[in-house]
Amino acid sequence: MRVLLVGAGGVGAAAVGIAARRDFYEAFVVADYDLDRARAAVAGHAGFTAAQVDASSAAAVAALCREHAITHVLNAVDPRFVMPIFDGAYEAGADYLDMAMSLSHPHAEEPFSRTGVKLGDEQFAAAGRWLDAGRLALVGMGVEPGLSDVFARYAADHLFSRIDEIGIRDGGNLVVAGYDFAPSFSVWTTIEECLNPPVIWEAGRGWFTTEPLSEPEIFDFPGGIGEVECVHVEHEEVLLIPRWVDARRVTFKYGLGKEFIDVLKTLHKLGLDRTAPVRVGGVSVSPRDVVAACLPDPAGLGDKMTGSTCAGTLVTGTGLAGRPRSVYLYHVVDNAWSMREYGSQAVVWQTAVNPVVALELLAAGAWRGAGVLGPEAFDAVPFLDLLTAYGSPWQLREQ
Repeated sequence: MRVLLVGAGGVGAAAVGIAARRDFYEAFVVADYDLDRARAAVAGHAGFTAAQVDASSAAAVAALCREHAITHVLNAVDPRFVMPIFDGAYEAGADYLDMAMSLSHPHAEEPFSRTGVKLGDEQFAAAGRWLDAGRLALVGMGVEPGLSDVFARYAADHLFSRIDEIGIRDGGNLVVAGYDFAPSFSVWTTIEECLNPPVIWEAGRGWFTTEPLSEPEIFDFPGGIGEVECVHVEHEEVLLIPRWVDARRVTFKYGLGKEFIDVLKTLHKLGLDRTAPVRVGGVSVSPRDVVAACLPDPAGLGDKMTGSTCAGTLVTGTGLAGRPRSVYLYHVVDNAWSMREYGSQAVVWQTAVNPVVALELLAAGAWRGAGVLGPEAFDAVPFLDLLTAYGSPWQLREQ
């Protein structure tokens, strides 16, 4: 296996640190628009090569793949660049993995009841040519989406005879010293998923949308995190899970907490969540890019951060014994542990470990397939076993 990792930011750098401890690959190229950042990510890791690439150019991605005889492309940049990297990998004859899917576009007339262009629609539209070529695009293979989808498949195969609802619940108690407001993940991506119309799936109705940040609930997260207010946000699991797992309802709620929700609502009210450029003096700038530039880089906050993050899948239905059952399958990462072991803050490390595990399963042949597939299209057990072998076990709580 010869891997091209596109993006040497927080998640990309964390993936390098994780993969450097494994031996399933022949070559590992790390590329970024900023060559110095790519060099910093691979520094001290034998067998890793830094390169420069323009992720907005499919041709540039394809050319770099050919230069290094790449077999697998791992996309670790924000969702704006999904399609050129996806297309570049296909053009070069490589397989592809990402952690977020192609962007959505709300319904023009009824954005809070009907879907427009859904997350991943552009990629699934190309599924036929990937299948015909015998090549794999494994989409949504981070933590959420990714591990959360693996949990859904595991529950369907091993815990339930009927599933009424699969609800992804993500939360944490991370605090960043010295900052009144400092998101632990890309604020560009956070704004995108939190302020777009959230999607819900229901059997017999299909996909539909609702108001952003709606239906608040208090969820008690494990790992010492405790109760956090969770709300509906747009997320890939709702678009992926129903394609392979039989469930009557699928939702995603994010444990943002009241303060974060209030900030997002204010950004939206002021129009600072928009991506379309506006004129400021003689310069055109994207309001969302300005917000991101004003906030600290999440990758550099680890030494100022305390607490843990939890990603999990709440499944409710009928257990194998025929009785009602509700379980929460989850994965907790403590920031002190991830900083001590890998030098990466908890959120980016938890995101990065899952595609590396998936790459190792593909290299070993434990996972194989063709077309555009989500994580729940594969057997969950080899993944969960290998994740545990990486030193980061998952857990299950009966509700």
